[in-house]
Amino acid sequence: MLQLNKSGTKGVDMHKINIREMRTAIGKLGNLVDEAGELIVTRHGKAIARILPVRRQRQRPSHSDLRNRTGRLVTGSEILIRGERDER
Repeated sequence: MLQLNKSGTKGVDMHKINIREMRTAIGKLGNLVDEAGELIVTRHGKAIARILPVRRQRQRPSHSDLRNRTGRLVTGSEILIRGERDER
């Protein structure tokens, strides 16, 4: 198994891997990113790239849930719209 140098910054789980190690482990790169959370690729000890996992999209709330959380209007929307039209 490939040994990664661990360096933590601002609470982010991050590992450093040099370019030669990355080339040999290219087939396992997905697993390494899953395990490490973030990979910093280095050449001669200097960072040249950062590999991050793709963020998962948040699930959109359903319209029915939104309707249930929103209270009923005292005045109907058709009356409000008609009033705005009449003001123009």
